[in-house]
Amino acid sequence: MTKLAPYAFVLAVQDLAKSAAYYRDVLGFRISWEEATDWRLAERDGVRLMIGLCPNEKPAAEIGSHNWFGYVEIDDVSALHAELTNRGANCTALRDQPYGMREMTVTTPDGHRMVFGQDMNRR
Repeated sequence: MTKLAPYAFVLAVQDLAKSAAYYRDVLGFRISWEEATDWRLAERDGVRLMIGLCPNEKPAAEIGSHNWFGYVEIDDVSALHAELTNRGANCTALRDQPYGMREMTVTTPDGHRMVFGQDMNRR
């Protein structure tokens, strides 16, 4: 069977420079593809986000539950929560879920939402 390997989440944004700066300065991603006119690649610890300029599309903030785009499992959600909130990220409070994960949701200025979760058995 063919092996699938993760590459990137693909996100449409209204303002490419503003969004790339947010992923870099607030969420701690490294930005590349800066020579491209319509794309940026944001990377952190193997998580990749392809950010595409789509100024005429409906913003993620206006598409309701369709603005959820990813779930990233991490080893210390409390530390990440402190890091990101100290940089001004819009994060929910940490929540212990009945399925055994401790989670937070980050909402970007564009309205995209992603969840970071830690297995509660690995704290």
